[in-house]
Amino acid sequence: MQTFNTLAIAAGVKFKMSSCFSRAIFAVGLIALLGACSSGSSDDNPGPPPAALPFQELVDQGVTRYMGEYSPSTTVQVGNSIEYSFGVGDGPLCLRGTPYTMATRDSGSDDLMIFLQGGGACWFDLCVANETADEQLPIPKSGILAEEPASSPLAGTSTVYVPYCDGGLHASDAEYDSDNDGVVDLYHHGLQNLSASLDVSLGVFPAPSRIILAGVSGGGYGALFALSLVSQAYPGVPIDVLNDSGIGITRPEDPEFNLAVVEYWNTEAFFPASVPGALPEGSPTILLNWQLQQDPSISMGMLSYKQDAVIGTFFLGIGGPAFEGILLPAMADVQSANPQRMRSYIADGDSHTFLGGDLSLSVDGVTLFSWIDAMINGPRERWESVSGAPTRDE
Repeated sequence: MQTFNTLAIAAGVKFKMSSCFSRAIFAVGLIALLGACSSGSSDDNPGPPPAALPFQELVDQGVTRYMGEYSPSTTVQVGNSIEYSFGVGDGPLCLRGTPYTMATRDSGSDDLMIFLQGGGACWFDLCVANETADEQLPIPKSGILAEEPASSPLAGTSTVYVPYCDGGLHASDAEYDSDNDGVVDLYHHGLQNLSASLDVSLGVFPAPSRIILAGVSGGGYGALFALSLVSQAYPGVPIDVLNDSGIGITRPEDPEFNLAVVEYWNTEAFFPASVPGALPEGSPTILLNWQLQQDPSISMGMLSYKQDAVIGTFFLGIGGPAFEGILLPAMADVQSANPQRMRSYIADGDSHTFLGGDLSLSVDGVTLFSWIDAMINGPRERWESVSGAPTRDE
């Protein structure tokens, strides 16, 4: 369970945006060779053909601008994992300017899980978020990160663990002087942190056969942003997304607020400019369908409580019924457009997150363990969407 610190953020803060100049991305030759393999499938998400290279529009908009830029200053062995810390400066940092640290666990598996931790959010008039990375380490050993096969269907999978401490859903790129004293005191460096973590991942795990991109809460929203970077870092590698309680819902009928938060975090580049409605005004349907259209080897498993109080009530301020009114149609629409590659696991109630705890939870007679197992390990015929009252196996 994450501990959130409540902060009062002054209105009218001064800010300094980091440079948005594009930098050359790595593996260009390999991406070009694989470009011919990126066309969409005939039965999923029909519509205009995808770009020659997956997510090329976002690359052109600058989302990979920090890839290859930062290296860890120290590495430490902690049990069977290695922790990588980055020095203070203009690169990876946590919200209050403390060093950023992430970790890897090499299990010798050809599969790789990239796990994005959650822990709140911070914008111009609300800031309740993790402020340091150290408190989220070492790598947890519960939920899908458990190392015993009886506890997790992903036990034995090599892992890149990405703590969350930027307040901007692993994608932010902005600095602010929140008290107007002339000194920057808020460092929204999520994109630097994420990019540096993926660079470490490439060094430790250069050639996985498959990637499981998992995110919880703020890390679930972060997985939506990270998908394009992971696709570029590992061109041609199939990606299974496990998105827990961060599926991309925003405030309906409040485009001014949604755009203001995006501008505050400087995350505009993550929404394809050519796609009207990709920046959600409530429903994430258009964005999710566009992402799935980019690469037929991407699958999405989406998890949420119907009236998630943390996201729907506390952070978005729309309440449980309104949240449910967006959630259920969005999940149905995305699955209808992508019948082979998207499923949802929806539980009644207003609780928040699934993947960090006991996977014996059952919805509609399907345990969370077996649902994840069917998605990741197969057979996919057993992987079906479920919705209903949650229970626990005795």
